[in-house]
Amino acid sequence: MAKNNAKNNFIAKITTLFSAAILTGGLFLSVPTPVGANEQTPIRIGLDADMSSASAESGEAIRRGMVVAVDEINEKGGINGRKLEIVVRDHRGNPARGIDNINEFSADKSIVAVMGGLHTPVAMAELEAIHKNDMLYLVPWAAGTMVVDNGFSPNNVFRVSVRDQYAGRFLTKMAASKGYKKLGLLLEQTGWGRSNEKAISEAAREIGVEISGVEWISWGAKNAEAQIGNLAKKGADVIMLVANANEGAVVLAGVANMDKTNRLAIISHWGITGGRFTELVGSDIDKVNLSFLQTYSFVVPTRPEKEKDFFARYQKLFPEITKAEQILSPVGTAHAYDLVHLLNQAIINAGSLETAKIRVALENIKQYDGLVKTYNPPFTSNRHDALDESSFTLAKFLNDGSIVPTAD
Repeated sequence: MAKNNAKNNFIAKITTLFSAAILTGGLFLSVPTPVGANEQTPIRIGLDADMSSASAESGEAIRRGMVVAVDEINEKGGINGRKLEIVVRDHRGNPARGIDNINEFSADKSIVAVMGGLHTPVAMAELEAIHKNDMLYLVPWAAGTMVVDNGFSPNNVFRVSVRDQYAGRFLTKMAASKGYKKLGLLLEQTGWGRSNEKAISEAAREIGVEISGVEWISWGAKNAEAQIGNLAKKGADVIMLVANANEGAVVLAGVANMDKTNRLAIISHWGITGGRFTELVGSDIDKVNLSFLQTYSFVVPTRPEKEKDFFARYQKLFPEITKAEQILSPVGTAHAYDLVHLLNQAIINAGSLETAKIRVALENIKQYDGLVKTYNPPFTSNRHDALDESSFTLAKFLNDGSIVPTAD
């Protein structure tokens, strides 16, 4: 299936931008300080995400949200005259590489916080290093419940994203509202998948629908027809999918190969939106009833005036994008944008770059009018998740890869 020019240009740009990272795994990109800016040492925010592997679109989406926020803040003079910069490291979806990146970030005392990426397994692996090095960790995507409920005290993790405990309940409610009664779970065989098995199973008991079967798919799997067949034999009338783009595409291909009269619908977590999913599935996208979780749409924004200003700046910084539908992986962009602004506000309120003082300041922001929502408040001392089910919706892909909310 032919893709639009914007997406082809986007993929080409990722390949060019991150070729150095593939070779070195090192520090490779920052947002430049404008000419004539204050010569004080900049305040840096690290980004640790997949920038060159299967979920590279998610990493680039997060980076772009950060870039827009940093550009806004720097245009107003930065933080007390000090400009913000973004420093990017590529973990490629590998937990060991992620830990190395956190340790290297910790050696740079100008880095005030690290923004994470899509992968819950990487985030979980990094938690010990984050807290050992007393760093703030901002989560714009990884949804595993235990990323935030991690047992560390004090807890340095703050998330503007989905929490699987809530996501599982929302997706189960959506399945029930569509008339499905026997849910077949097809889950990534990682901590993220296990987190969702627990959440969906608990929600199913509460709502009164049946889990007819649970199947697992490993990273790099090339075929899922056996798992799909097992769920169908067990009476599933819908597949509840938790997977990233590559494995999700394998599942969709397997469902598309089913006899049309028995073809199962798919209700998916949002991991499939962080990579080249529509490119991988091609024309099969039209054969399967697929919907998936989202928290934000640039096509139908929750705060239109805020989105208008955001998109004008986004388009200035990334002129190849001509319409909002072309912003790929929109949740990563929107969440990262809001997180940078929340961090900025916390630093101002704290009057310090010390981790402990910023952490307390994040917990005590009374209100922030963000892109995703108005946060009242974003966090508290015992709640480091800024979003709940009220921010969730279902969406679908168009043939060109754009994401739009579903009608129901």
